[in-house]
Amino acid sequence: MQPGYPNPQQPINNNMTASIVAIFFFWPLAIPAIINASKVNPALQQGDYAGAEAAARESKKWSKLAFIIGGVWLVIVLLCCLFGGVMGAIDGSSTSSY
Repeated sequence: MQPGYPNPQQPINNNMTASIVAIFFFWPLAIPAIINASKVNPALQQGDYAGAEAAARESKKWSKLAFIIGGVWLVIVLLCCLFGGVMGAIDGSSTSSY
């Protein structure tokens, strides 16, 4: 490193890809994830490294919550469909139309 130059900061992952994918899991929480992800690069350009890190952390938090809630909801729906189908098959096989 040359004297007189500040230490270059490490690049920050803005988490935009995960935030956009989170829309398909649970969109109400994906929106704040996208908003925070979009704040990272402008903050870095202004030299606000701490603000960029904070926005990246918030984006990661919201997208992670969207994935968790969406995944849990998907499992619940699949289990209900599976249980309903099994119960329908059992109920349908025990009755006679004759």
